[in-house]
Amino acid sequence: MLKVYGLKVSYFTGKLEAYLRYKDIPYAFCPMTARDFMRTIPEKTGAMQMPAVELPDGRWMTDTSPMIDWFETQHPTPPILPEDPAQAFICRLIEDYADEWLWRPAMHYRWSYPLSSKLLARQISDAMGRDIKAPGFLKRWRTEKRQKYNFVTRDGVTPETRAHVEGSYLRLLDLLEPIVQARPFLLGERPTLADIGLMGPLFRHCAMDPAPGIIMRETAPGVMAWVYRVWNARASRTSGTLVSGIPGDLLPLLRELGETHLEALNANALAWQAGATRHGMTIQGTVYRDIQVSQYRVWCLEVLQTRYRALNDAAREILDPVLQSTGIIEPLLRLPDVESQYANAESAPFGKSLPVFAEVRN
Repeated sequence: MLKVYGLKVSYFTGKLEAYLRYKDIPYAFCPMTARDFMRTIPEKTGAMQMPAVELPDGRWMTDTSPMIDWFETQHPTPPILPEDPAQAFICRLIEDYADEWLWRPAMHYRWSYPLSSKLLARQISDAMGRDIKAPGFLKRWRTEKRQKYNFVTRDGVTPETRAHVEGSYLRLLDLLEPIVQARPFLLGERPTLADIGLMGPLFRHCAMDPAPGIIMRETAPGVMAWVYRVWNARASRTSGTLVSGIPGDLLPLLRELGETHLEALNANALAWQAGATRHGMTIQGTVYRDIQVSQYRVWCLEVLQTRYRALNDAAREILDPVLQSTGIIEPLLRLPDVESQYANAESAPFGKSLPVFAEVRN
């Protein structure tokens, strides 16, 4: 049986678990300790991040997106990606947006509000710090300060950007609510990668953390119900058809994705190309400053461009009008031939992985 190393409050561990549960893939959950994180996981995967997966044959993997792609080759039925290549590309876009843009509001709501930060600092320090000999109050204090500094302060969340960061979450709830009130999952009667991708920010963070959870329950109960519907879904009992084409109620979400996530990917890639380590960007009129440049996010843009260019003419005929009308096509292709120089890209999720940040992402 495969082993999943992570935490039950972890953004990406929740995403991977939702996938494994839906696909009925048995696994053993292994709560990650500080020793695992600092020593074992980097030795096995090359990166200090969670979740990490140990296969029964002794191989190790990390990074949820390529892990899910690999699991699909081993457990292809039912597929998590739609057969329609245009729908499949939209799923890829939504997953990337959930992984890399919604990370910011999810981390902000967790670590900027004491209602959430005190609770999560205790949960994380109790789990990861159980092998550290130090007073509990000190472990909790260090966890709270470290996480807020690394993933809020250093990720561009300031008094000037805070309203926009929170607006990204509030708009998402407004955009998702009518969709999940109209049908069980984003593209129909069963989950796709779009649903699984959004489980990252919306399950272990926004639905479960006190501060954003209150907002979701009170303003978007359909989204709250959808989160747990995805968590409860099993391929053995959750079946049905998908809608045809790209449903119109997804277009506002795609427009939001283009205006936020793709603009951020472009700003990061330009900074990477210039050799910078920190950068700024303007998103929907809000100026962000002093954000860490990420090679991984250059790779994200590179992969999206590669997948788009690999589509055949029939898929482009369906997809391009949608991407044009939602303002996605221009930022998607604005920087031609993006190269992340990720040397181990072909071997992902095996071998040395490329961390988004040097520290743990919960």
